[in-house]
Amino acid sequence: MSGVLGSTACSHPGAVRKRNEDNLVDRPEVGLWAVADGAGGHGAGDVASTAIAEALIGIPPGLSAAEMLAQVRLRLDAVHADMQSRAEERGTGGVIASTVVVLLARGGHYAALWAGDSRIYVLRGGVLHRVTRDHSLVQELVDSGALTEEEAERHPQANIITRAIGAQGALALDKVSDRIQPGDRFMLCSDGVFKELPEAQLAGMMLAGAGADQLVSAAVAAGARDNVTVVVVNA
Repeated sequence: MSGVLGSTACSHPGAVRKRNEDNLVDRPEVGLWAVADGAGGHGAGDVASTAIAEALIGIPPGLSAAEMLAQVRLRLDAVHADMQSRAEERGTGGVIASTVVVLLARGGHYAALWAGDSRIYVLRGGVLHRVTRDHSLVQELVDSGALTEEEAERHPQANIITRAIGAQGALALDKVSDRIQPGDRFMLCSDGVFKELPEAQLAGMMLAGAGADQLVSAAVAAGARDNVTVVVVNA
């Protein structure tokens, strides 16, 4: 498989919040997409998510797949260090942070990198699969058997993430890679999407060919309490 993959992208403050602290990257010409969700309550989440988007948008075209992956890692590491430095200068003990999910596609393969609880899904063979695994307190509780997936979505601490760009310590990005299958549809999204729309509904909409704007509109119509951002990539 070769050539440029088609994509759509959309972001909205949601039904409640005035500010949109999400950001996205939509660069089908180089096979690079991302969603960044400024960590809520930290006062400057949009600073971190904007810095992530600008860093990834600044990657030059013409790189090999290996060079592109290296650039993504280097630039996210640099943003991580910069956000830590800015937070330290403020001296309030807070952080300036953001989640990030990145999708890279080249030569019939894809790689997904992430930190936090924004997600990447793939619709393959009519079934929606979650590519990423949340870095969150409730995911740890699910993994330990203390909570079910359904209980996790309603848990009062569902917004606590355990990794982020700008959080304390060294940046640790998880990564998975696989071949792209004909007909694959990828969805990158912030938590404002899957906390409002059940995965069964997301699967149905993706199967029906919904683009990013339709998915965002559905989340907002459902009363989105958080910012809502979606990027859809079609193989």
